[in-house]
Amino acid sequence: MKKDNPLNPSVEISNMQRYKSLMQNSEVGAVPLLLFVSITLIVGCSAYAGVLPKNMIGGLAVIMTLGFAFSKVGRVLPLLKDIGGPAILCLIIPSMLVYFDLFEKHTLDTVHLLMKEANLLYFVIACLVVGSILGMNRIILIQGMTRMFVPLVAGTVAAIISGLLVGMLCGYTPYHTFFFIIVPIIGGGIGEGILPLSLAYSAILGQTPDVYVAQLAPAAVVGNIFAIVCAGVLARIGQRCPSLTGNGMLIRSDADNRIFTHTPNSPQQTDFQLMGGGLLMICAFFIAGGLLEKLVHIPGPVLMILIAVLCKYSQVIPSSMEKGAYSCYQFVSTALVWPLMIGLGMLYVPLENVVAVFSVGYVVVCGAVVFAMSLSGYFIASYLNMYPVEAAIVTSCHSGLGGTGDVAILSASNRMALMPFAQIATRIGGASTVIAATLLLSAVSPSL
Repeated sequence: MKKDNPLNPSVEISNMQRYKSLMQNSEVGAVPLLLFVSITLIVGCSAYAGVLPKNMIGGLAVIMTLGFAFSKVGRVLPLLKDIGGPAILCLIIPSMLVYFDLFEKHTLDTVHLLMKEANLLYFVIACLVVGSILGMNRIILIQGMTRMFVPLVAGTVAAIISGLLVGMLCGYTPYHTFFFIIVPIIGGGIGEGILPLSLAYSAILGQTPDVYVAQLAPAAVVGNIFAIVCAGVLARIGQRCPSLTGNGMLIRSDADNRIFTHTPNSPQQTDFQLMGGGLLMICAFFIAGGLLEKLVHIPGPVLMILIAVLCKYSQVIPSSMEKGAYSCYQFVSTALVWPLMIGLGMLYVPLENVVAVFSVGYVVVCGAVVFAMSLSGYFIASYLNMYPVEAAIVTSCHSGLGGTGDVAILSASNRMALMPFAQIATRIGGASTVIAATLLLSAVSPSL
């Protein structure tokens, strides 16, 4: 058999062509690899030399470069890609780099200007929350809420009771267990849960929002890992006991399942003029929440969520503006969430604080919350004409990392057909958790 001769010029040319093709076809955050490397060198040299523009452009260049890179690594590394790798890397690695003093002060000041003074955090939260809710299919919103109301409420109650009991056994106060472990796990993920919660906690307790992100995010990540494990175990149960699973169908009725599998919500080409109108409307929602806060003394971000849900339910927003707002949500959730995590990791997630949060007891409490939620869905399913395995998987999505967590959980169980129900559990369940937790914290904070 003739072997390739490494000295043969044709073999070298062939290898070079394969290498060139690989480099050209590889992408980092939709940017071709070679171009991304060039951009990284430009931003890195500018930051190292201390000539990085100290404005929004400089700050965005830093966090987007690192965000695209770390999220890419988090999606491809074995094991890490299945447990929320992008969120873990984008929060922890920047924190480590700051801890070991590997960023120039000028670079940190530039990112601080973007994150703190320009308040990119508030902008991203508004786009994620309002755009996500207005972009939901109304049929799924109404029918799904009807179907998922009992499992979600039962799962939430079971998760809270279990978490509080295990938390007390592990030495945590009920206050800390509930507001800083249970709530972030069932709050709907990073974008739609942790970030609005951080604003609400800030308005009530007084410290800046970034302080609470560092305290809330670890619970959400650990909860997501447990939810993925639960989904994998439930899938195995379904294989061994076929009578317990619908193999991707939640309801024991083909007619009802067709409502969720054949909804007319096909992707459409982005209209950038509508997107601009949607962005203006999102800003108006955020400002309206702030105005109402002065009257009812409920944090503005929470009121913003309530206004968005009521507007979607009552159909008072033109469908074109809903599409525009959803386009903003798609852009921000795709391009800015991981860069935002970079900024938070650099400035407001001290490594020593993150390490201090983790303990055996902390992980046990997180596990108890997720397992209780999944088990409640499993056992209540038979009373609701649902398949136990699918009901437990969908309920566990309430403790995932938002849309990313839903994909990971459903992928682990090979049941992507459950995505509409998972979105109800994540978005509506998460928004309800944020609202309820904020109202409860407002009520108990004066006595703390």
